[in-house]
Amino acid sequence: MTKRTGLTTADAPAAAHSFSQGVRAGNIVQVSGQGPVDPRTGEYLHPGDVAAQVERTLLNVEAVLAAGGATFDDVVVLRIYLTTRAHFAAMNDAYEAFVTRRVRGGVLPARTTVMVELPREEMLVEIDALAVIA
Repeated sequence: MTKRTGLTTADAPAAAHSFSQGVRAGNIVQVSGQGPVDPRTGEYLHPGDVAAQVERTLLNVEAVLAAGGATFDDVVVLRIYLTTRAHFAAMNDAYEAFVTRRVRGGVLPARTTVMVELPREEMLVEIDALAVIA
């Protein structure tokens, strides 16, 4: 049986409810959904600016990946949850700029994007990740 380890890092927001920031099981790292939260203050950042929220959110994802020994080169899929289709183009541009700077192995992660209602009104985006460490 593969041992599961809860991931914790001060470089990403603390889990607000009863879940881990991420979990590592063997060579698999699952990052819980992250939002545009400053990990130091717990404040939701960049109200109304989806591009800035995407960047902050991906920084939080990256911090949890690192806590599990992974990088964006290990990510096989990112799931993006947006509050409105109107933000898709700005999200996509911010996402592409961030992810392409970090993926050095040449294979970009798979991605799913869905429109949803998120838990906090100020959240325009939430992102989770699944990584497999080679």
